[in-house]
Amino acid sequence: MCLAVPMKVVEIKGDMAVVESAGLKREVGVMLLDRVRLGDWVIIHAGFAISKLTRKQARETLAVFEEMQGLG
Repeated sequence: MCLAVPMKVVEIKGDMAVVESAGLKREVGVMLLDRVRLGDWVIIHAGFAISKLTRKQARETLAVFEEMQGLG
């Protein structure tokens, strides 16, 4: 199963960006989205940012992930 994960953009390098969530950083492609900016929250799937979301949406989604971890 694949999950799409919300991550915050902390650095932009042309068509690539460094994103971070829960202390984990990774470099991803942002060429699928228009106008990605520092501080934006994006959904990451298979190494690419596929959608933008609000800070509130990101927090809610990350809270669900944390809750799911506690169920296992």
